[in-house]
Amino acid sequence: MFKLDGRTALVTGASQGIGEAVAKLLAAQGARVVLAARNEEKLKELAAHIDAGGGCARPLVLDVSQPETFAERLKSLPEDYAAIDILVNNAGVTADNLLVRMSLADWERVLRTNLTGAFALTKEMVRGMMKRRWGRVINVSSVVGMMGNAGQANYAASKAGLIGFSKSLARELGSRSITVNVVAPGLIQTAMTESLPEAAREELTSAIVLKRLGTVADVAAAVLFLASEEGGYITGHTLNVSGGLYI
Repeated sequence: MFKLDGRTALVTGASQGIGEAVAKLLAAQGARVVLAARNEEKLKELAAHIDAGGGCARPLVLDVSQPETFAERLKSLPEDYAAIDILVNNAGVTADNLLVRMSLADWERVLRTNLTGAFALTKEMVRGMMKRRWGRVINVSSVVGMMGNAGQANYAASKAGLIGFSKSLARELGSRSITVNVVAPGLIQTAMTESLPEAAREELTSAIVLKRLGTVADVAAAVLFLASEEGGYITGHTLNVSGGLYI
């Protein structure tokens, strides 16, 4: 089940965290994977790791906050990686602050990266999917986009925007057998959460019904399901991967 043989996926923010886990899992299930992020060295290391494990991956240096560069960067892909079947818009940034202290620059940077970047890259990808009459667009949002969070008005707005964008696009593209869905992670175990004081970690965990932080593997598994043939009758849906943080 959940095999992706013959498919090509592009994952943004692939150099670390959730994006790296998604890229590894999609490759393990048979997809050719384009690894997109800004850090070329990390991308090359990940591509070598995937290739050494029997998968197929190619790095693509891409800054999602600069949509004007997308067309030219995508032209650099080898021919056998150029037709993207599965797009995972995962790249994102934060610039947290209370609204009264948040600068317009921080508001615009977060929206441009998290939302406008996903819009522009999806626009580049869907033309080919429409011609081939098959495609998967999976946008990585956050439960913050559904429940809000103090100090993250810009981030929450960008993630809520991804949900509305995905629902609208699902209606536009469904007749071409292209699904558009959202994965909304909750509190995920990362280097950032590992560095928190124990008391802070316990307080965060207590708010989660399953009483543990999520892992990048939890999120990657959700993405894989939505990318697969088995997830092909689901579109316009937001899959809440938060352990019950948001119900």
